[in-house]
Amino acid sequence: MTKAILVVSFGTTFPETRKKTIEACENAIQHQFSEYKVYRAFTSNIVIRRILKQEDLHIDTVAQALERMYQEGVTEVYVQPLHMILGDEYEKVLVQAIQFEDKFDVLKIAKPLLSSIEDYEAIKRILLDKYGQFGEETATVLMGHGSQHYAFTSYAAIDHMLMNEPVYVGAVESYPDVELIEERLRQTNVKHVHLAPFMLVAGDHATNDMASDEEDSWYTYFSKKGYTVTAHLIGLGEYKEIQQLYIQHLLDVIA
Repeated sequence: MTKAILVVSFGTTFPETRKKTIEACENAIQHQFSEYKVYRAFTSNIVIRRILKQEDLHIDTVAQALERMYQEGVTEVYVQPLHMILGDEYEKVLVQAIQFEDKFDVLKIAKPLLSSIEDYEAIKRILLDKYGQFGEETATVLMGHGSQHYAFTSYAAIDHMLMNEPVYVGAVESYPDVELIEERLRQTNVKHVHLAPFMLVAGDHATNDMASDEEDSWYTYFSKKGYTVTAHLIGLGEYKEIQQLYIQHLLDVIA
């Protein structure tokens, strides 16, 4: 029986952060499961097309990767999504994978980063360790992608769990938005704001929507509100503790 792991992410067109985050997670998984072959797939067709055009590099969709695995004789497949929440992109993985149920002896899909209460508690500890130690009159605001899917509540949940801590989680495309975060900061003595992505990669959103000096960026927003602002372009996938959470999710379905 040939065993393999398919690591799936949204993807990014930024090669440097791709290497530091997605590839780092894939390498950590390969190291943990050395007897398995590790494959890669992205769920964003736009990212896949842009990478092909810009780098002449082909990245599989989930369906393409599973077909490749089938053709190469893999019989036991474990899929690990690197997505943050149980939202639209995770459901894309499920929809594409279910078409291949009959082609493999085993096909199991692990959970994304935030699914169980234990995940949330672990993420809270990691965020406080990485971003909660900047000192007095200082807070960290983490930018999540957000979602129109009902799983957008994941961002509100982790933000609520960090209540009374100097770490806040907001979302670009849903709740909690940056205005709400700033309203809460205004009720404290915070004068310095650190910005960091609450995303696997530090790609387009982190670079442009968060850290740039563009008119509608979070960096500009907090600066205009009178805070001194420092932006950190570090995707969560760079942290070994995050990589270990994904590995644990794989262990949950492989065991």
